[in-house]
Amino acid sequence: MRVLITGAAGFLGSHLTDRFLRDGHQVVGLDNFITGNPENIAHLMGHERFEFVQHNISTYTYVSGPLDGVLHFASPASPIDYLEHPIATLKVGALGTHNALGLAKAKGARFFLASTSEVYGDPLVHPQPESYWGNVNPIGPRGVYDEAKRFAEAMTMAYHRAHSVDTRIVRIFNTYGPRMRPHDGRVVSNFIVQALQGEPLTLYGDGSQTRSFCYVDDEVEGIYRLFMHGDAQPTNIGNPHEFTVRQLAEIVLELTGSSSSLAFKALPEDDPKVRRPDITRARTMLGWEPQVALRDGVGRTIEYFRGVLKG
Repeated sequence: MRVLITGAAGFLGSHLTDRFLRDGHQVVGLDNFITGNPENIAHLMGHERFEFVQHNISTYTYVSGPLDGVLHFASPASPIDYLEHPIATLKVGALGTHNALGLAKAKGARFFLASTSEVYGDPLVHPQPESYWGNVNPIGPRGVYDEAKRFAEAMTMAYHRAHSVDTRIVRIFNTYGPRMRPHDGRVVSNFIVQALQGEPLTLYGDGSQTRSFCYVDDEVEGIYRLFMHGDAQPTNIGNPHEFTVRQLAEIVLELTGSSSSLAFKALPEDDPKVRRPDITRARTMLGWEPQVALRDGVGRTIEYFRGVLKG
């Protein structure tokens, strides 16, 4: 196949690009580097089945030649990023999704939307099944990301119903691993970088809020299977094992051997208190569930960040 991946220089986009190339496919990578990192795809430059286009998918987009798939992963995805780029986040969820869907329709390609567990907001149902409609504040600071993705899902389903585009929607839960940016504001990278630099680990609230952390190799495998074998309904891909943020901090301190202390700050507005996917659909439809335990994945991620911070 020949596929287009938007956000190809991002954390998830670059790993997904590797996965498609490993299976013998051709990839056109597209990124404007708002939050993507050229180093994430530096190893692919010169690869005979990879071509890169520096471009903003929220503007008019043309890609020459046939495409079998359009995978839309372009978007700021961490709170620091989408609070710094609120308009760009809304645009890539709305205009970017529209452009990517139009391209898929024109090429007769399968369209794949990278959505998020944030469509569930601060959930009143736990764990979160795909049938749950969510509890989102549309005008809060996180609304620029949450509503952009909710709109993107609605647009994707509209193209599926009105234009018979073959579509997929993945709802991605907290994912971590190599190629995360050191200061992207995500809790795993924050804790690891702070621990390695001997700084206090920043916890918001009392650290009792929960998250479910999926190692990037597991996440990408689930995404790849969903693209190949899924259906049009949204599908959760994430790790159903739930940890408090404080438990994560303790694991990071243990595995780094750091003597860093814990620093507690006020809980951000609309910060979800719980987050855990119901992955029944992924298990039954795709035969997928995560394989990498949190301690193993965090250990691998620590080694990555040791190299990055030394460099």
